[in-house]
Amino acid sequence: MKIGFIGLGNVGAKLAGSLLRHGIDTTVRDIERRAAEPLIEQGAKWADTAKELAEGSDIIITCLPSPAVSADVMEADDGVIAGLSDGKIWLEMSTTDETEVKRLGALVEAKGAIPLDSPVSGGCHRATTGNIAIFAGGDREAFEKALPILATMGRQVLHTGPLGTASVMKVVTNYLAGVQLVSTGEAFMVSKKAGVDLSVAYEAIRISSGNSFVHETEGQLILNGSYNVNFTMDHEVKDVSLFDKLGQDLDVPLELSPLVVAVMKDGLKRYGPRAWSSMVVKRLEDDCGTELRAPGFPEYLVDREPEGKGAEIIVKGRMS
Repeated sequence: MKIGFIGLGNVGAKLAGSLLRHGIDTTVRDIERRAAEPLIEQGAKWADTAKELAEGSDIIITCLPSPAVSADVMEADDGVIAGLSDGKIWLEMSTTDETEVKRLGALVEAKGAIPLDSPVSGGCHRATTGNIAIFAGGDREAFEKALPILATMGRQVLHTGPLGTASVMKVVTNYLAGVQLVSTGEAFMVSKKAGVDLSVAYEAIRISSGNSFVHETEGQLILNGSYNVNFTMDHEVKDVSLFDKLGQDLDVPLELSPLVVAVMKDGLKRYGPRAWSSMVVKRLEDDCGTELRAPGFPEYLVDREPEGKGAEIIVKGRMS
């Protein structure tokens, strides 16, 4: 099976690297050819246009920074849709809007191809090792055909239902991570101001009911001071805003979400779009005149768990 991969940013390059590491025939493309050079050195082929890549691939993967960029890559005259034909599969691995992925999915289906939205979750460090989680929404038969490829890039693969459901769950989980990031910073600051050693505070939270994935990962980077989560502030604002818009569209009276969006937008205003998203906690440090630091915490995250064999997660009690 031939795979085409478009979008070689912080996450995309690592996912494409997993394909190459497992000997899968992979063609790549990015707006910057230099982003592809390390993958080309590992055996990837290069496509001059998205259309050319789609024409030569069985599965076309896009992993792009925003819904607008995805639309451009898909719909341009030399874009992915122009190169699609019967039986090909498009995997949208970007974090995107449910309505937008359905709109593009209809255009894909009009060419006889099959769309799946397949975003990832778990952090860049787990994308590097192939241990990241993947959601996939769309036709079950197409999902089963794509599953070997998804299981090469990720360890836990969940079929979420019809097209668009994976994108919904991605923005839901990213929103939760955003809330936990803000609350982790506040928990550290209150602990510090109360005179508790932050190394002790970290461990107390880790072994308690207050623990979270964000605490165990980004919490360490905050205490180190690098904030280097490999995810930028502009993407954080985009993700929490996608959740907030979805909630509004569904007439859910959200209370925390608008506040989290405002906090993230203030972080973007203070530190810039390319600052690491964990730096939103620096707002509190600056406002309190107090740094949240402790010795022995890493500058960046490394997934030390051996690469596991990817597989589908079976949902208990799910109706087929």
